[in-house]
Amino acid sequence: MRFGFCEPGDQFLHFCLISIFYPPYSFGGDSIYLYRLATELVRRGHQVDVIHCSDSFHLLQSQVDPSAFPVTEGVTVHRLESGMGSLGPLLAHQTGRPLTTGARIAEILESKRFDVVHYHNISLFGPGVLEIEPSYAPPKLYTAHDHWLVCPMSVLWKNRSRVCDRPTCISCTVRSGRPPQWWRYSGLLPRAARHVDQFLSPSRFTARMHRERGFESDFEVLNYFLDPVEELTRDSAPPPHERPYYLFVGRLEKYKGVQDLIEAFRGPGEYDLVIVGSGAYEKALRAQADGCERIRFDGWVSQENLGPYYANALAVLAPSVTYETFGIIVIEANARGIPVIVRDLGPLPEIIEDGGGGVIFGDQAELVQRMETLYRDTEFRLGLGRQGRKAFLEKWTPDAHVERYFALIERARLRRRARGSS
Repeated sequence: MRFGFCEPGDQFLHFCLISIFYPPYSFGGDSIYLYRLATELVRRGHQVDVIHCSDSFHLLQSQVDPSAFPVTEGVTVHRLESGMGSLGPLLAHQTGRPLTTGARIAEILESKRFDVVHYHNISLFGPGVLEIEPSYAPPKLYTAHDHWLVCPMSVLWKNRSRVCDRPTCISCTVRSGRPPQWWRYSGLLPRAARHVDQFLSPSRFTARMHRERGFESDFEVLNYFLDPVEELTRDSAPPPHERPYYLFVGRLEKYKGVQDLIEAFRGPGEYDLVIVGSGAYEKALRAQADGCERIRFDGWVSQENLGPYYANALAVLAPSVTYETFGIIVIEANARGIPVIVRDLGPLPEIIEDGGGGVIFGDQAELVQRMETLYRDTEFRLGLGRQGRKAFLEKWTPDAHVERYFALIERARLRRRARGSS
């Protein structure tokens, strides 16, 4: 083992990152984080192998856009294709084991001597993938990018209609159009979890939710990160909208809460709502907003072209009505010196409390009140943006993330060594 370091980068390590999705065979924040992590580790001189499953991607979407993410030189990608199409992911979903991919994963793990094995989204491998142990016993970490460990639907969104207040997993799964996962009642998950030396969570809230839902392993918090960007000003880019506006950026799904924003912008007002994103709920949202002159849908916009939207926004709105695991949109806005207005739910208030780069609302009346305050009090609004930018540079940059990450790897290594000697 090439460990014994105190600071990240003292020695070069070989990482194996395992997840069902990896760009461009991906969608969602977990795969974007994985891509950023792999890229950052290689940039610092480490070796990175990624194992992912294209069968899992094609179960949900047929087309892939190879231009969406540039290939990171130095990252070795093992794309698993069983030749059985969707059968492999479906078998894993039902049995909890990687029946069509497990042998290949074991072969890759044994073909090299990895210093760290780090699992991410393994929902369509099943918890059985955690039991694959290389002969050289590397430390193993797992990041809970969602609530899959305690929720068959992964997102604690009950019956696809509301936030989950208490577990009724079998009926919720059936009502959501999926078959129950009987392996969840077999003891497989806690047995498999014992093969992981350190569980990680993007937020304190998500770690707490796992404890409250009965997952017994301990979590350490490792927030997400972004590459530093220049602080934006209104002079740095032409505005995409002629009137003052608040901005929503994200997937257009019901649990993102955009339907509540639309109601807040009905009738006359001095500022508008610009919505950037696409998704399954977009048609319903457009129908709801029909006739509302203060609401504009701009569809999907690439990361490279989002700068003007942020730069000219009064603030970014994060109205999610379900439990996020972190809230990357908050630090994306704060990184650019733009404040955020977040719903008092899940980890979103936690990020505001830690960074000070925004305000929190509880109900619809408070949302309108917060928007009015930020619109009319320019100094207050700009001050929140400055504080958010300061917090971002201290807490959510690659340097801060990697320093914390390597400390947690060392902890996992010590746990693995103690387990091996007992």
